Amino acid sequence: MGILDRLSPSSQFIEVIEWLDDSHNTLLYRFPVKDQEIKNGAQLIVRESQAAVFVHEGQIADQFPPGRYTIDGGNTPILSKLGAWKYGFNSPFKAEVYFVNTRQFTDLKWGTPNPVMMRDTDFGMVRLRAFGIYSIRVVDPQAFIKEVAGTNAHFITEDIEGQLKRTLVGGFSDALGESKIAALDLASNYDELSKFTRVKLNDEFKTFGLELTKFIIENISLPQEVEAAMDRRTSMGVIGDAGRYAQFQAADAMRDAAQNPGGGAGTGVGLGAGFALGNAMAGAMSDAMKQSREGGGTQQTGGQTGGVACPQCGTQNASNTKFCTECGTKLGKATCANCQAELSPGAKFCSECGQKV
Repeated sequence: MGILDRLSPSSQFIEVIEWLDDSHNTLLYRFPVKDQEIKNGAQLIVRESQAAVFVHEGQIADQFPPGRYTIDGGNTPILSKLGAWKYGFNSPFKAEVYFVNTRQFTDLKWGTPNPVMMRDTDFGMVRLRAFGIYSIRVVDPQAFIKEVAGTNAHFITEDIEGQLKRTLVGGFSDALGESKIAALDLASNYDELSKFTRVKLNDEFKTFGLELTKFIIENISLPQEVEAAMDRRTSMGVIGDAGRYAQFQAADAMRDAAQNPGGGAGTGVGLGAGFALGNAMAGAMSDAMKQSREGGGTQQTGGQTGGVACPQCGTQNASNTKFCTECGTKLGKATCANCQAELSPGAKFCSECGQKV
């Protein structure tokens, strides 16, 4: 921090009061006037994004916005009323001067240290974690000094960050429950939920003399087991037909088991998958055979019309069949038992000797 103190060679009275801030996190700075007196007619320089607050005998007296001021009785009526000039305008006076930084403090982090419980329509009770950033600025310097900074000579964002984070998490949890947004739809509603939370929390921040200018949700995450269930659900949606996918997995398992015959526990998994695939294939073959019997029986019988007819019962048999499949009669060239002459198929009497067959 740069402080420009101009002191008269013959006096210790302060003539110029100003604060040059080169930090990035200072909210309030108390000008060093301990054991020193402010000279009547001293110059006060307040830069943009600053406010100067005078405290006299423990009581806030005056507040000055950006600009250049000459400190005397004419423009400090409150100081005059409080008695700062009781010895006359030509006498010095003692007062505490606080410079308050009114610019925005950005990129402050927030997050849920513990999961937030939420009732969801898809998953029931779920626990969510969230994190993001926020921005603040001082809008009421006097309230900020009274409620937060007090008599601190140097107050930075880290001094109040813990309180603000707890306030943000509490407000976010409440807003999340009130919004009733489904867990699967949270990602598409980050902006709406951020704005709703910021408006809801601004009244609480005003009690500190602050304004919550930005509240951004970077991510809301589900528990690992819920995310795993969502991944499986997504995978099944991509797969489509679960039956075919099961057959595909079983075929892969059999292939892996064949490539690793000494796989131990993996062999058992492969065998189980092989049994499942074998059952599926057996069912398919059974269906095919049933269809063949139902639709191809006539064709099978018809295919045997070119065989040998049984001389006893007339049943058609395959050409290479030696005995009739119906009555057991020996097939082939029939001969007469009396004269051994060859009989015609289906003959009842021998054509040579007339012997009854």
